Amino acid sequence: MPFVPLPFVIAILLIVLFGAAVRQGDERPANRPFLALILVSAFLSLLSGLRWGYGVQGAIMYLAPVGAAAVPPLAYAGVTELVRRSRAPSAHRLALHTVPMFIVVVLLATWRDAIDMALVVIFLAYAVAILLLMRSGMDALRLAPFEEAAPAYRAILFAALALLFSAAVDTFVFFDLTWMRGEHAPPLIAVGNLASLIILSIAAATASRSHAATETVEAAVPSETGGDKETLSAVEALMATKRAYRNVDLNLDRLARKLGIPARQISTAINRATGKNVSQYVNEHRIAEACALLVETDKAVTEIMFEVGFQTKSNFNREFRRVTEMSPLEWRERKAAPSRIAIEHDP
Repeated sequence: MPFVPLPFVIAILLIVLFGAAVRQGDERPANRPFLALILVSAFLSLLSGLRWGYGVQGAIMYLAPVGAAAVPPLAYAGVTELVRRSRAPSAHRLALHTVPMFIVVVLLATWRDAIDMALVVIFLAYAVAILLLMRSGMDALRLAPFEEAAPAYRAILFAALALLFSAAVDTFVFFDLTWMRGEHAPPLIAVGNLASLIILSIAAATASRSHAATETVEAAVPSETGGDKETLSAVEALMATKRAYRNVDLNLDRLARKLGIPARQISTAINRATGKNVSQYVNEHRIAEACALLVETDKAVTEIMFEVGFQTKSNFNREFRRVTEMSPLEWRERKAAPSRIAIEHDP
């Protein structure tokens, strides 16, 4: 029976994950850096299988470190697709994020012993950069639809932790090669780095579901005016009169433009006044209407879910249970029962 190294199996699974991430796309543009990250992870897993499963060296000794240097920039670029639009030209951004790979290429030609520690520095630097981008919590995902902000936020944190874990593994491997002549290096590289690639790829696939919607109008955002009370009143009015929460693509960036108020001011006001982030605040408006529709109409739960602004049943059920501590069907049964009893006893 032929031997199939585990990295090959992982590479195949990552390709399947990539296909699933591509198929789940809709009218919104794909998060290309996250999709590229999955492909690069599959490629690195394939190289790992060739090296540690069949002892192939040659070009792999050059391709593997260059490919590894591409992973953190892709993760960071994917996050920025959800956090903000950079005003720098795309060519400049691309050039900036190719610097880590260029550094590794130079080290391959001049100082190969320094490559491992260079990769550690690259992984650490990008992990810290991602965590800094997310320091304001879910509200940092200005371009992610509110419904999808929570899973995307968790996925991004897992991606940053995976980068830190990979840096820790590479550091241990470096010292193992220096002090123990690489006695533990093969299993560490095979298991540790593959685990990091799997976590990164799953996180990228999860976060890629929250790619930003295409914007047709770019309105200028005015300077900050008014206090928290005025800001919250403006948001409440928009929710009550226009039911803005019904827009499945609503995100913090769009909300800011609709109100003519800076996104940071909206986030700060809602957080101070309610103790919640903007995603939770908007989803609670959706759940409030869903609760009313469940009692006042005979519409199916799925129909109500779409009507109030949710796209997936899992997100709807999660948010509904967070707000009401019961499922939509349980809510309908418990709240409808008193009404039926009142009708039966009405003389």
